This record gives sequence, C-alpha cells and structure tokens, in this order.
Amino acid sequence: MKEQNTSTARGWTVVFAALAINLVLGSLYAWTTMARALGQQWHWGRDQTAMPFAFATASFATTMIFAGRLQDKIGPRFVVIAGGIMLGLGLIASSFTTNPWMMALAFGVVGGIGIGLGYSATTPPSIKWFPPSRKGLITGLVVSGIGLSAVYISPLTKFLLQHTSIPETFRYLGFGTIVSVCLLAFLVANPPLGYTPAPASAIAVGPRRAAPAAGRDVDWPDMLRTPQFYQLWLMLALAAFAGLMIISQVAFIAKEQAGVEKLEALPVAILAIFNTVGRIAGGFLSDRIGRTRTMFLAFVLQAVNMFVFVHYNTLGWVIFGAAFTGICYGTLFPLMPSAIADFFGVRNLGVNYGLLFTAFGVAGVCGPVIGARIHVLFGSYKYSYIVSAVMLLVGAAIALTVRPPKAVSPPTPAPQPEEPSHLPA
Repeated sequence: MKEQNTSTARGWTVVFAALAINLVLGSLYAWTTMARALGQQWHWGRDQTAMPFAFATASFATTMIFAGRLQDKIGPRFVVIAGGIMLGLGLIASSFTTNPWMMALAFGVVGGIGIGLGYSATTPPSIKWFPPSRKGLITGLVVSGIGLSAVYISPLTKFLLQHTSIPETFRYLGFGTIVSVCLLAFLVANPPLGYTPAPASAIAVGPRRAAPAAGRDVDWPDMLRTPQFYQLWLMLALAAFAGLMIISQVAFIAKEQAGVEKLEALPVAILAIFNTVGRIAGGFLSDRIGRTRTMFLAFVLQAVNMFVFVHYNTLGWVIFGAAFTGICYGTLFPLMPSAIADFFGVRNLGVNYGLLFTAFGVAGVCGPVIGARIHVLFGSYKYSYIVSAVMLLVGAAIALTVRPPKAVSPPTPAPQPEEPSHLPA
C-alpha cells in the first residue's frame, strides 16, 4: 500500500509538472496582445499580424508527429528540454526582425517546433501513471496549462510592452521560457518498467460511468487503416477552426462589435480562463458519459454560440461569447488524446496523437487566416461565424457515428487475460 501511494504521488508530480510546462508553452495563445502592438506601433495589417500565429500553429501540429515518436522512443524529459530551448530561441530570434515573413519564420516555425516538442511529451507520460478510467481527467489537467497560460502571459506581455519595446519583450519571454521549461523537465518521467497503476477505486471515490478499457496497443500504420482515425481527424479540424478563429481575433472583435478600446484584453483573459475550465470539465465529464457524447454536446453548443455571435454588441455579451467559445473549444484537448488512447492504446500514444494533431495544424492555418480574410472582404465577421457554425454541426454529426475499432491489430496466437492498464514500460 505504501509503494502504491508513493507511485500515485509520483504520478501527480508528473501531472503538475507537465501542467506547469504547458503554462509556459502556451505563449502561442498570447499572440493577440503582441499582434495588437505590432499593428499599432509597426503599422502591420491584420493579415500580417495573423501570419506568425498561423505558421506557429501549423509548425506546432506538424512537429507533434515526429516529436511524439521521439518521446515514445527516448522518453519525455529530453524532448521537453529541446522544446523549451527551441521556443525560447524562436522568441529571441523574433526580437531581431521587423519583417512579417521573418517573424513568421522565427516565432512561427522555430517557436512552433518548440511548442510541438514540449507539448508532445507532457500528456503521454502523465496518463501512463493512472488507470484508463482517469484518462480524461488527467489529460484535462495537463492540457489546461496551455489554456490558462494566456491569463498571465497576456498581461505580462502587455506590461513588458508598456515598459520596454517589442524586441525587448520578445527577448524577456524567450529567456524566461528556456530557464523555466528546462528546470520543470526534470520532474517529468515515464513510469518504471512493469508499473501497473492503482485501480480507480483505490484513488477515487464516487460513482462514474465505466471508462472503456484500453485497447490493444496499435502503431500508426495500423491506426491509419481504420475509419475511426479519420473521423476523429475531421472532428478535431472542424471544431478547432471555430475556436482558433475567435481566439486569434477576439481583441479585434471586442473593439469592432462592442466598441471596446481600453479593455480589449479582458475578453482574451476570459476566453483563456474558460478554455482551461473546458479542458478540465470536458475530461472529467468524458470519463463519465463517454468521449463522443461529450464531443457532440460541445460541438452543438458551440455551433449555437457561433450563429448568434454577430449579435454580441456589448462588452458583457462579447465576454459571454468568448467564455462560451473557450469552454467548448477547451473540451477538444482532453477528449482527442483520450479517445486515441481508448481506441489504439497508450504505448504509441505520442506518434498516434501527433498524427491526429495535424488536424489542429490545418485548422490553425485556416481559422485565423480565413477569419481575417472574410473580414477584409465583407467588413464583418458575420460570415466567419456562419462558416464556423456549419463546420461544428458537421463535426457533431460525425461524433454520432464514431464507434471503437474492431480488431485493429492481428490476434495473438493464444488468448491472454486483459491487463488492467495496458501501459507500456
């Protein structure tokens, strides 16, 4: 019992270290504050300020594939360290340019690679310390760091911009990222060889819907032969499009629809807080009612929000819309890795989730850029909201059809009893 309690405590240490690392990696979501400064001080157009964010999102998502495989092979610690260094260098390099394309290369490509490396190595080791019935909650806690980061990074960035300059702000953020991520990385580790997590009844109290047992561990070539992967990919792409379009433009939306000049950072902070709430609540709820049911609920509610967003014409209503967007968007991030783990096991979760995460990269390019382009063409975000709502309804329809895969890998020569966790070494 003492050994079990020690292992559980070690698992929670990994979880909260991973959460803290994601708090730092979430600088991507503070881009709205920097984009506004670039527009005001350097007179960049809205399309130009959206470009580094789009590049960072695409680079982040693409890197997840290779970083996921790397952390599966060598463990999470060194991958997290490499991620912190790359993101820090991307921020520092951004301080030496005033060109949008060079900024897209520095912040977008180099910084995005760093975020992808670090993010890929936080969730897999965390959930390996806990039983399958805890996947949603643990994943939600870990990824909540990314959502919550904008709460402190946006005000911090604004403070630095007011007291220094855009280049110096990039440098301060870059050096801070390198130091903090590298220190936290030493607390992140996979469980030891042969580790079996305590059953849920030993670490939790209260009724819950039985979570699906972890399926047979499936590597990425076999996963790509299943329709379930492509269903999940489409759902993530469609739903992330709407969330990222609002996240990248929310300060501009507050100014345009509600006439907000001095409190434009407030909707950004509110969205970030409820993004975090959505990540934790979505993971918790999915452990009880199932992943796809939670996805369906979030997609439909978000679609309704998108249809009426154009009518949010006061600060209070814009804050409400941003909060609603945040909580629905946030549910994606515990649900998708948990669903991949449920369907295809956790041994190859890094690369498997990395391949699924390419959908986020597509949405990250399309959401902010198309949202900005539509605004340029029509002078309003109205049609962006309509496109997003339709995409969410399509995603909800797909969620109704997803079922666990059957026999996704060859049968073993002799039947063996199912292990309680199916966790790798």
